[in-house]
Amino acid sequence: MGERDDPGVIGRRVQRLRVEQGLTQRQLAEPAYTPAYISTLESGRVRPSDDALRHLADRLGVAFDELATGHSARLVTELRLRLTDAQRTLAVGETEAAAGQYAELLAEAETHGLAPEQSAALLGLGECALETGELVAGRQYFERAEECLAGAPLPARVPALRGRAVAHYLAGELRYAVYLLETALDELNRGGLHDPDALLLLYASAIGPYMDMGAHARAAQAAEFALALAPQSGDPALVARMHRSVARTLVAEGRLAEADASLAKAAELYRGLQIRTELANCHWMRGYVYAQDGRLERAEAELREALGMLSAKRAALYSSQVAVELADVLHRRGRSDEAAALLHDVLGHLSSERGAVHSAAAHRLLGIIAEDARRTEDAEEHYVRALSLLERAGAAGDLADLCRLLGDLLRRTGRVEAALDAYRTGLGHRTAPGTTTLGPAPAQPPL
Repeated sequence: MGERDDPGVIGRRVQRLRVEQGLTQRQLAEPAYTPAYISTLESGRVRPSDDALRHLADRLGVAFDELATGHSARLVTELRLRLTDAQRTLAVGETEAAAGQYAELLAEAETHGLAPEQSAALLGLGECALETGELVAGRQYFERAEECLAGAPLPARVPALRGRAVAHYLAGELRYAVYLLETALDELNRGGLHDPDALLLLYASAIGPYMDMGAHARAAQAAEFALALAPQSGDPALVARMHRSVARTLVAEGRLAEADASLAKAAELYRGLQIRTELANCHWMRGYVYAQDGRLERAEAELREALGMLSAKRAALYSSQVAVELADVLHRRGRSDEAAALLHDVLGHLSSERGAVHSAAAHRLLGIIAEDARRTEDAEEHYVRALSLLERAGAAGDLADLCRLLGDLLRRTGRVEAALDAYRTGLGHRTAPGTTTLGPAPAQPPL
C-alpha cells in the first residue's frame, strides 16, 4: 500500500470520480455513510478511514490504492515490469536502447509522482552513462536517484550512492569514491542496518579503489567481508560481481589459482543471467590473472574476447581500459609496435577526468617502449605525464614503481639530483601505502 495523500487531495479525487460517474453524494454514501459525511470528506475536512476508503473505492469502481494515493496498482506493476525489461536490454549489451527505455519510464514515473520508480529509472540511466563513459551525466543521474529516495532507509539508497562512487572512481577521484563507500558502510554497521545486499555491494565496489590507492590490507579485508556476506545475498548478479572484485585481492596476494576459480564462478553466474557487460569484465580480469602468472598467450585471448564484447556494446571507457591491459601483454610478447599503436589509439578516449589510472598506465607503458627504443626524451615525457595523473588520482599503488622508472632514466642521463628527487617521491608513497589518504577504517559487520 502506498503512502496516502492528504485529506484535501483525496476529497477532490472522490468528488471528481463521483461527478464523472453521475453519482449523487447520497448514492455514493449509502448504505454505510451519510451524504453529510461525503460532503465533509470532499471538502477535505475529514481524514477518511481505511474502511471508508474501501467503501468509496467499491462504489466508484476503482482500487483502494488508486483512491488513497492516486496511483493505479496496475500502472505501478506495468512500470516495474518495463523497468525489468530495460534492465535486461542493458544486460545484453544494447545500451542505447536501454537508455531510451529508461528515459520513457522516468517521464511516466515523474508524471504520476512515483518516487521509487523514478529512482529505478534514474539508476538505469546512470548505469547506461557509465557504460558509454559519460561520467558527469552518470553521476548526475545517481544524485537525482538519491534525492528521490531522500526519506528512505539507507539500504534502499545504497545502489544510487554506490553508482555515484563508481562514477567518481572512474573519473580518477579515488579518495572521494572511498570516502562515499566507507561513510555508507560505517553508517550501516554502526546503525545496525545489516542488509546483506547493501553491504555486499559496497564492499565489492570498494576493492578497486583500495587496490589502486595501495591500501591492500583494506582491499583484502573488504574481500573477506564480501565473501562472508555472499551466502546471505539473494541477488546472483551481485554475488557474481563480488567474485570478480575479490579476484583482484587474490592476485595481489599471489593466490592466482584461487583468483581464477573466483572468476570462473562469476563468469558462470553471468552466463546464466545473460549479462554481457559483466561477462566481458570477467574475461578482462581473467586475462589480467593469466598475465600476472606469465601465461601470456591465454592472457591475450581473454583480453581480446573482453575487448570484442565491450566494443560491440560501444562501452568506450571500459574498452579503452581493456586495451591498455592488452597492450601490456603484447609488449611482453615482443610486439611493442603493435602495443604502442593500440595505446596511442586509446589515449584519445582517456583523460585525467575519465579513466585517469588507465591513462597513466598507457603513458607508463609508452615510456617503457620509448626507453627500449632509446628515445629518452619521449620516455621521460610519458613518465612525467603518468606521474601527474597518478598523483592527482591518489593512486599510490602504482606511484612508487613509476618513480623508480623515472629515477632510473634520469640517473642514466646524468641528472643525479633529479633522480634522487624521483626516488624520494617513490619512497614516500611506498612507506605506508594507503595510510596517507585514508582515515580510520569503517565499522565492521557482525559476521
